[in-house]
Amino acid sequence: MKADPAIARHGWKRRVGHLAALLLLAGCAIPKPPSATVTVPVQEQPQQAALQTIEPGMGAQCVPYARARSGIGIFGDAYTWWETAAGRYERGSQPLVGSVLVLRKTSRLRHGHLGVVSAVVGPREIRVDHANWQPGAVITNMAVTDISPANDWTQLRFWNQEAQVWGSVYPAAGFIYNLPDGVSPPKGTSTTIISRNRNVTH
Repeated sequence: MKADPAIARHGWKRRVGHLAALLLLAGCAIPKPPSATVTVPVQEQPQQAALQTIEPGMGAQCVPYARARSGIGIFGDAYTWWETAAGRYERGSQPLVGSVLVLRKTSRLRHGHLGVVSAVVGPREIRVDHANWQPGAVITNMAVTDISPANDWTQLRFWNQEAQVWGSVYPAAGFIYNLPDGVSPPKGTSTTIISRNRNVTH
């Protein structure tokens, strides 16, 4: 008995349809090539670097900007703030929000530099707001990382948002807190406080 040509044609179309479906599924199941080994750098990109903003044309210098933002009443070149604060304001080696970061004088920073800590991200990363890091501009929420061997914030790198890299190493004196000399920071903070006659860890 001969097969009906219409039925044979229908069966052939069904087999071709199944084959096409299997080929499509096979295309979805092609395994990805093995990923290359990635070496994670010691200094990873800051998590919130996109939040950095630059306000050009503000005309501010780092000293009056830091003084206005922190309420710390010190005058003079930025690098002199560390010694000037002795006996007047508490100083320390760990960042607290609102404290002033003092960079030492170098060939690149002839007058030193000041920044105000706006956030503590982790044990080796903070955010600072500061003026005149770029001439005439105020930069807020700039990432700063500590690369000092002792994690004492004496060697710092600043995040370059445009180049997406950490910049040169800058030496820092420490942080000045808006607290009278002899007054400890609020409970719940951990910092080394340096005053004229003692060195106490809180």
